[in-house]
Amino acid sequence: MMLLLWVGFVVHRSPRFAGSLLGHSIGIAGASLMLVPLLYSAIKRVAYLKRFVTPVIPMRTLLAWHIYAGIIGPILVLLHTGHRFESILGIALTGMTILVVLSGYIGRYLVRQIGTEVKTKRKLLKDAERLYEQTREQLADSGLGGAQLRELASLRGRIKSAFFVHEIKADPLAAVQIPRAARLAESRADLEYAIRTHETFKAWFGHWLKFHIVISFVLYGLLALHVWATIHFGLRWLP
Repeated sequence: MMLLLWVGFVVHRSPRFAGSLLGHSIGIAGASLMLVPLLYSAIKRVAYLKRFVTPVIPMRTLLAWHIYAGIIGPILVLLHTGHRFESILGIALTGMTILVVLSGYIGRYLVRQIGTEVKTKRKLLKDAERLYEQTREQLADSGLGGAQLRELASLRGRIKSAFFVHEIKADPLAAVQIPRAARLAESRADLEYAIRTHETFKAWFGHWLKFHIVISFVLYGLLALHVWATIHFGLRWLP
């Protein structure tokens, strides 16, 4: 909803809504909610506040307030604009609001999802390694498969793998276990590559929190300027 609301300026613009009593009320409510995340950040980083507050309100609950207030507030702020994007300050404030919410979403969900994916793939890799070792030991005990497996390690050997089963079909064990070992080896390689890729992304996103905090303070600075400008130039709904 937040991502789509600003696009409404294509079909609707109300230049006077933002400065009306209703528009200001929505804007004040949205700005107040956008200040709630500061409460979570302060409690999380100030030891005295954390010891005083967390026995009554757990950090998990505070984080939920942080997330929902950080989304509902910007939605109200976008409604407050009336799709009037004319001033540089207003455009910068709107863009920064969307950017802060997106960075928070990335940090809360995407980074956690990457961590979960890495854990899942590590477990799958461990299972694949165990099955591969079992298959390799079975082939080694029977004296089969060494040369064939080495051949499958090359690209040419993989291309020939379509004809490879016909060469070993005389031995039932080799006909089953050698292709199985090759598939398990490929699965291990794919999983190792996927884990490295996920860890690279995780490292890239590792700095998201610092980025999120910095742009949040930029957002609050722009919000303070916007409030000052609104009061300075007058509230037209006051007598």
